[in-house]
Amino acid sequence: MSTKNISRRNLIKTGTLFAVSATSGMALGFPKAPKSNLKIEEQTHTLPFRISLNTSTLMAYKLPVDVQIEKVAAAGFDGVELWMRDIMTYLDQGGSTESLKRKLQEGNLKLENIIGFSEWCSDDPEKRSKAIDQLRKEMKIIKEMGGSHIAAPIMGLSKLEPSKMQEYADRYKAILDLEEETGVIPVLELWGMGALHRISDCAQIVIATGHPKASILLDFYHVYRGGNSWDTVDVLNGAKLPVMHMNDYPAEPTYDKLTDADRVLPGKGVCPFDYVVPKLYEAGFRGAFSVELFNKGYWESMDADTLLKKSFESSVLVLSKALQEAGEY
Repeated sequence: MSTKNISRRNLIKTGTLFAVSATSGMALGFPKAPKSNLKIEEQTHTLPFRISLNTSTLMAYKLPVDVQIEKVAAAGFDGVELWMRDIMTYLDQGGSTESLKRKLQEGNLKLENIIGFSEWCSDDPEKRSKAIDQLRKEMKIIKEMGGSHIAAPIMGLSKLEPSKMQEYADRYKAILDLEEETGVIPVLELWGMGALHRISDCAQIVIATGHPKASILLDFYHVYRGGNSWDTVDVLNGAKLPVMHMNDYPAEPTYDKLTDADRVLPGKGVCPFDYVVPKLYEAGFRGAFSVELFNKGYWESMDADTLLKKSFESSVLVLSKALQEAGEY
C-alpha cells in the first residue's frame, strides 16, 4: 500500500498513532500503561469489547450529525451512539438515512444504539399510544441507517410502584414487540436519578416480560448514582447487554448529590474499574463500552477532536489495565 493512501483512520487502526500516545501517557495526563503482552498500541480490536462514543459527549459543539460521525470515526472508535433529535434535524434539513448509513460504513463504525425519549411507560394510556407511534417511526429510521437498538429510559414517572412491576413489564414488552415489524430492539435504560434507578428493578422488569430480546442498558455513573452495588452486577448475563455507557465519577460530592455534569473521563474518578470490568467480562459482556460525558469543564477547555482523543485513549487504558491485572486477557 502506498503511504499516500494511508488515512489517519488506518494509522489509528494499525497502531501507529496510539503507539506514540501510549508511550507518552503522562504528557496527556494519564498514567503509563504497565508493560505486558497486551497490544494496547493497536488502538482497537485488541480488547474483547468495542470502544464507542455516545455523541452527548459532543453536545456543546453543536455539530451536525454527519460531522459527528466523521469525527468519531477519525478518532478511532469502533462504534457510535447517535441522538435521535440530531438525526431528525439532519433529515428535516434535507439529509437522508442512506447518506448517514454510508458515512457510518465509510468510517467503519457500528451504530450501537440511538438515544431517544418517549413516554412508553406512562400511566396515561393516550401517552403510551403516542409513544408507540413515535417509537415505531424512530425504529424504522434506525433500521434504514443500519442500526438495531434504541435506548428506552422510563420517562414520565417519578417513582415505580412495587405493586405495578408486572404492568411495567407488560409496557416494556409492548415496545419490544415492535421489533418484529422494525427489526430494532428497545433496551431498558437505568437512570441513577430516575424512577428506574435500581439494577434489581431493571432485572425484574426484563425477566417478567418473557421476551427473549429484552435487555438492559447500564452506565457506570448511573449505577453508582442510583445507589447500586457493584458486588452483584455479574449476576446479570453480560452477553445480553449490547452496550454500556463508559465514564467515571468523583469521590465528592456524595453519590446522591451527583449530576450528569459531574461525569469525568475514565480513570479520572473513583470508579473501581479494576474490580468491575473483570466481573462484566466473566459474566459474558462482549459488547461496547460507549463514552458518555456531559462535562462543561471539558467543553470549555478542549475542542471536539481533543476530547474525542482523550475519551478513546482513557477508555482503552482503563479497560486494558483492568483486564491485565485480573489476568483475564
